[in-house]
Amino acid sequence: MTKLSDIAFKIRSKNAGPFWLTIDIFCESPQRFHEACALAETAKVARALGAEESELKRYEIADLNVLKFSIPRPQIQGTRFDRDMHGASFATLLADLEATEDA
Repeated sequence: MTKLSDIAFKIRSKNAGPFWLTIDIFCESPQRFHEACALAETAKVARALGAEESELKRYEIADLNVLKFSIPRPQIQGTRFDRDMHGASFATLLADLEATEDA
């Protein structure tokens, strides 16, 4: 099965303030960008990130071959329950997304 990490040039996640995280999927070509957009269905991404689909924000930036997702942080940054102050671990959750057989 093809994984998102097989298509994307780079996948990174980062802090987007104390209440939000952002995950960027960089692609090397328009073709790879369109493949990534098809594989990273919004509902599938929400499940992988443990977020509600209605809370997930999706941005397809075709001019840059970048697909971006933003989600509310599971815990406010810096609280004692925050296990990832920088939000860096969320990229791994999307890197392992696999294409469905009909995709």
